[in-house]
Amino acid sequence: MGPRKVRAGLVGALALALLLSGCGLKSGSPMVDDVVPGSVGRGRPLSGASLTVTSKNFSENIVLGQMIGLVFKAAGAEVLDRTNLPGSISAREAIVKGGADAMYEYTGTGWITYLGHAKPIADPLKQWEAVRDEDRRNGVTWLPPSTLNNTYALAISRRNNAKYHLRTLSDVAVLAGKNPSAVTICVENEFASRDDGLPGMEKAYGMTLPTANIKKMDAGIIYTQVSKSNSCLLGEVFTTDGRIKAMDLEVLVDDKHFFPNYNAAPVVHSKTFEKYPQIAELLDPVSRKLTTEVAQELNAKVDVDGQDPHEVAKEWLIQEGFIKKG
Repeated sequence: MGPRKVRAGLVGALALALLLSGCGLKSGSPMVDDVVPGSVGRGRPLSGASLTVTSKNFSENIVLGQMIGLVFKAAGAEVLDRTNLPGSISAREAIVKGGADAMYEYTGTGWITYLGHAKPIADPLKQWEAVRDEDRRNGVTWLPPSTLNNTYALAISRRNNAKYHLRTLSDVAVLAGKNPSAVTICVENEFASRDDGLPGMEKAYGMTLPTANIKKMDAGIIYTQVSKSNSCLLGEVFTTDGRIKAMDLEVLVDDKHFFPNYNAAPVVHSKTFEKYPQIAELLDPVSRKLTTEVAQELNAKVDVDGQDPHEVAKEWLIQEGFIKKG
């Protein structure tokens, strides 16, 4: 996703990516689905093309990578599936080096992790434009973004919020000032110490939480604790996580726009895009339909219901009319 998977295993992932790109290997498997154009891909504009799609190794990004592959396949291309690469850096290097042709990336990841900027841009479109313009030098073409924003947030159970009526993080700051003992929060270790995590959020909103009120745990446990126990009034979540709806949580609005935007947008190896500029016409309509709410629903099918990411992607594309079964 956006912030959560960027930081895990970067060194090993980079080594693997360099190995794959340096040796010219294209691991993966052919996409064999019998799909034909729906509202996109008419005339099969990618006939004769051989394209490789990739993704990071978490559910949402795998689903998005599968969508690109299925759209390419319906448009006539032969598609090699290299989704589910370990870590962000592996997939990034595949796009930069040409080991893969396309994937969905996140604007905040591009700006902060790959391009090295410390301060995010609050306006989502301006953030994308800045990434698009600067990443051209790396041979990466960013296509228009979706409104799907996979960023940090704090959430509260609907049950507990019936008492507090919190809507924004500013509301949390007010509550913390009036009743400090009420604001207990469950977070991951890293979020608890990062400037773009809890310490920065406290500073931005002018709140100070007692150390005893901050409980550190694995990400997966946070959702359960916020939903089913009283040990955490609030929990660190990711805005597109399918467990938000499944566990009846309410996401609080980041009304001061502290957390970076992590809007999903297709990125294409620039030489591939020069050869097949029609890729933009194929993927733009898909991106326009991808919202945070859609991502929550699709992620829940994988992470809550245990469905296969490829089938989830295919079912959604067919449901939306982008492609059809052959």
